[in-house]
Amino acid sequence: MKISHKNGKGNKIHLFIDGEYQITTNADFYAENYFYENSEISEEEWQELVEKINYSKAVNKCFDLLSRRSHSVKELRDKLLKFFDSQTADKAVNQMIEYGYLNDEEYAKELFDYLLNTKKLSKRFIVLEMNKRGISSEIYDNLLASADIDNVGTAFDIITSKYLNKLSAEGGRQKVISAMVRKGFSYSDVCAALERLDYEDF
Repeated sequence: MKISHKNGKGNKIHLFIDGEYQITTNADFYAENYFYENSEISEEEWQELVEKINYSKAVNKCFDLLSRRSHSVKELRDKLLKFFDSQTADKAVNQMIEYGYLNDEEYAKELFDYLLNTKKLSKRFIVLEMNKRGISSEIYDNLLASADIDNVGTAFDIITSKYLNKLSAEGGRQKVISAMVRKGFSYSDVCAALERLDYEDF
C-alpha cells in the first residue's frame, strides 16, 4: 500500500491509501509522524497510524469540551463515544485523569454547590443529578452528610420567590404543592413550608 497526503483547509491534512481518501488529521500530527510521499506502508503500520490519529483527535476533543465546563468521567466518556470507539475514548479519558483535568470528587463538589445553592434542588433531585452524571454514591453521600440541607427552608425560598402570587388563585395552593413535588420535594416538606408561610408577613 502507498500512503500520500493532500493539504486541506486551514491546517488539515487528508491522508490517502493507493490514491483513495482514508482519514483527516492536522499539520502538527503530520509533522510529528512524517512519511515520504507515496512510500510503502503495511496494513499493520496503517492501522497503528489510524489509531494514533483517532487518539489525537479524542484528546483534542477532551480539551475542547473541558475548556467549556467541567465534566464527570462518565459525561466526558459518553460524549467521546459519539465520535470514537470505546478503546480510544477510554484512553483519552484516562489521559485527562492523569493530567489532573478530570476529577469526579472535585467536579461533584462544584455540582453539589450549584444544585443546592443556585438551583435550590431538593436532596432527592440532587442525588438523581449526581447519578445521571455517573458520580459514585460514596462521593455524593459524603457531600450530603457534610451539608446541612434544609428541604423545608429551600422549599420555602422557592415558593416565596416563584409561586407566592399563585397561592391566592383558585386551586393555587394545590398547584403549588404539585409543582414543588415535581421538583423533588416531599409532600410533607412542602406542606411544612406552606405552614411556615402562613406565619410570615407576605
